[in-house]
Amino acid sequence: MSAVLPASPDRDAVRRALHARRKLANAVALTLALAAMAFGLFWLIWILVETVRLGVGGLALSLFTEMTPPPQAETGGLANAIFGSVVMVTLATLLGTPIGVLAGIYLAEYGRRSWLASTTRFINDILLSAPSIVIGLFIYSAVVARVGGFSGFAGVLALALIVIPVVIRTTENMLALIPNALREAAYALGTPKWRVVMTVTLKAARAGVMTGILLAFARIAGETAPLLFTALSNQFWTSDLSQPMASLPVTIFKFAMSPYENWQKLAWAGVFLITIGVLVLNICARTFFRNKG
Repeated sequence: MSAVLPASPDRDAVRRALHARRKLANAVALTLALAAMAFGLFWLIWILVETVRLGVGGLALSLFTEMTPPPQAETGGLANAIFGSVVMVTLATLLGTPIGVLAGIYLAEYGRRSWLASTTRFINDILLSAPSIVIGLFIYSAVVARVGGFSGFAGVLALALIVIPVVIRTTENMLALIPNALREAAYALGTPKWRVVMTVTLKAARAGVMTGILLAFARIAGETAPLLFTALSNQFWTSDLSQPMASLPVTIFKFAMSPYENWQKLAWAGVFLITIGVLVLNICARTFFRNKG
């Protein structure tokens, strides 16, 4: 048996130097990461504090029961803007979700490596990264300019174009995470492909798909630029989608830029409502995602 030779002093010194260097690099990286996190949290907390501080003061029953007021009015609310936002965002989600889910199913289950799937993914990536104002301008030139007037329907179309790529990407990614063994087991039992997709893979990925839908809903809830070029705004209550329709983001933009104190107060109250709504939706989305695991 050969005896184990003791480590030389030079080798021990090299090991200690490497260990000290790695500890230093780890400490620097950890410090930078914590500093970046603290920097982001600082601004986030500041925004939330200011939103709560300035927004809670404008909360009242009239906020949900009265129309947007004229300048210097003593009373008024955001009932028409809240109603318009709920209608347009809900209809846009209902319009964009089936298209996004079906396209995601095709990319994950049928097309995969085909040229059509590659082209669809490329176009979807462009839509995901495109500024929302570009989508608003597109709908303005394609719908508003041709029809000759702003409308809630044009706003729905603009918001739906934002929903579709988000749902497509989420649906494809969630279906891609489903193990192929699950599909093969269903095929072995003689199940046709469409039934495997509907009752096996899509059912297994339903929580992740719902997460994408909720995140898309939360994203379009605060979009302003597309609605400025499509639905515009309306000071009065209307449920006619062929006419200009008020929305909470556009009303906040208009009121926040005004010199009138009552409008600014209502703008902060609207910001508070949108923030709370988006927060609740994100919590719901995270809950669905966690339950998936």
